[in-house]
Parts: sequence; structure tokens; C-alpha cells
Amino acid sequence: MIKMIASDLDGTIVSSTGKISTRTRDAFLAAREAGIHIVFVTGRPYRWLTPIVDAFGGLGTVICSNGAVLYDLENDQVLWSRTIDAATAVEAQQIILHHEPQASFAAETTKGLHLGAGFAETGRTLGSLAELDLHSPELDAEGIVKFLARSPGLAVEAFYSAVFPELSRLLWLTHSATGVSLLEMAHLQIHKANTLDEYARRLQIKPAEIMAFGDMPNDIEMLQYAGHGYAMASGHRETLAATKLIAPPFAEDGVAQVIEGLLK
Repeated sequence: MIKMIASDLDGTIVSSTGKISTRTRDAFLAAREAGIHIVFVTGRPYRWLTPIVDAFGGLGTVICSNGAVLYDLENDQVLWSRTIDAATAVEAQQIILHHEPQASFAAETTKGLHLGAGFAETGRTLGSLAELDLHSPELDAEGIVKFLARSPGLAVEAFYSAVFPELSRLLWLTHSATGVSLLEMAHLQIHKANTLDEYARRLQIKPAEIMAFGDMPNDIEMLQYAGHGYAMASGHRETLAATKLIAPPFAEDGVAQVIEGLLK
């Protein structure tokens, strides 16, 4: 029996224009009406949840920043966060620059986004910004929930492979962006599955009672943790290779199709 549905956002239920389809919205609302807990699990910071708010209003709890933040959307409150210190980010930066001297960096904290030189695309607005200074006490005061590195020349798979052997002792490392070579780093004990497990335990829900959806490598742990983990047919090849269940592609409202089948 499914008691919880956990879903990634971008590329899974949210389009490139930031919209959730009416069919997908109706499927989630029907599942909630049937007594199933709904939790969204995203790499986005809690400040970028506009697609959920637009589609559902204040619908429950959201796991943000790849699991580093548990956020109460209904009460606009951070319930829990797991951060890394600035000294660890500095060590990670040195490792990355050794392999990719042209890399640029950013740090997502519990308060906003700190950007290093060259990180943002020209003219792109990213929300609440501050200049990145990894030696500033402000970073430790705010708490880094996600450290980001961008390469202008290496493909993301090559970038990941180059730094993983050294970085993996310091931080959990993944990637989820399309069209940009971007690495996402967090506390070693943080990824979507760990925080989802903690949240599910509070509700006395077992992994076998969870249905989950995702499309990118940062979803793999969550999809393998859930008893019913679906990779999107339109998703990343690594994610598809790591899961047994495949949902129809995003363009066909694949998540909605699976939920509708569940509720019949």
C-alpha cells in the first residue's frame, strides 16, 4: 500500500518554463484526497518554490537543496538544515581548481546565494545574491547547504569524474542541471534519500510504502530508497540505468499517468 508520494520537480513535474500541468496537479491533489502524503524533493533552494506555490498553494513540506533543508511551505519556515562549514568549501575549491583552473563557484546558504566571479550567466537574475567570500564569517553564520562549481569547458560527466575521487571524502557530490557543467556538493550525510527517510520515519511510513519520481543523477539515491522508485523515461541515462521502474516521459505527464493508475 502506498502511503507517500515523493517527487522531484524540474524535468519530472515542472517544465523548463516553471509550470506544472493541470493533469499533474489534479493527480497529486487526488492522491492527497485519498490520504496519501505528498512531499516534493528538489535540488532547488526553498526560495525557488514558485511552481509548487502556483499549482498547489501552501502544500505541506518540501525537501530542498538536495536534502539539506526541510521546509514547511504552509508556515514558510525552515524546519531543519544540515550545513557544511566554509573551511570545507575552501578545501573543495582547491581540489576542483587543481583539476579545472577555470572553474567558478557559488554557495547556497540558508539565507541566500553567494556568487563568485564568472559563475552566473551574463544578465541572468538568480534572486537574493551576495558576493562569494569563502573566508567570510557570514558564510558559517548562515550555513552553506549547497556548494556549487561550474566549468566553462569540461562536460559535466568529465568534470564530475575528475574531482570525485578526492572530493568524495569531503562532500556528497552530484549533478542535475541541463545545458551547463555544474557540480552540486553538500554534507557527506546529505542527499535526497537520507532526508526523505528521516521525514518518512516521523510519519511512521516505511520505504516499501513510498512511491518516488525523478529524472536526474541527484535523484538516484531517492529512487533506489523508495519501494516504488520511478525514473522518467525522458530522464538522464544514469538515472534510467540505476532504477527498475520507468515512468512515461515528462512530455506525456508521466508522473500523472502512474499516479492515476495507482488510484484506480
